[in-house]
Amino acid sequence: MSKNLKRGLAALLVLLLLAAAAMYVYLRFGPETRTQEGLKNLSVTVVHGDGSRKQFSLATESETLGAALQEEGLVSGEQGPYGLYILTVDGETVDEGQQQWWCLTKGGQQHNQGADETVIADGESYELSFKEGW
Repeated sequence: MSKNLKRGLAALLVLLLLAAAAMYVYLRFGPETRTQEGLKNLSVTVVHGDGSRKQFSLATESETLGAALQEEGLVSGEQGPYGLYILTVDGETVDEGQQQWWCLTKGGQQHNQGADETVIADGESYELSFKEGW
């Protein structure tokens, strides 16, 4: 074998090993996208417009947060192009004319998916906070 061919094969082998290691790390520590079947217990904290807080414990077999919240009767809203647009939480309805909205957070960080797209797992905690101003 020529010297260039050996170097090329060695480089290819190193590249394949790096790709396999990256795939392992992603699957082991990456975002959870698989659904968890069976009963899941969730905690949802609602922060109302007056600042009061109310904690809810949900037990559900739903796969998504939106379905679990609606199943429990905790939220209602309108279906839009991105799923459920939450307008009412625990009986309090936002006034869009006053730029009011419900913010979904997980672990204190604003959640980047809508409730209908959020796959849930047992033991998770979420917050729905009343916000004013875009």
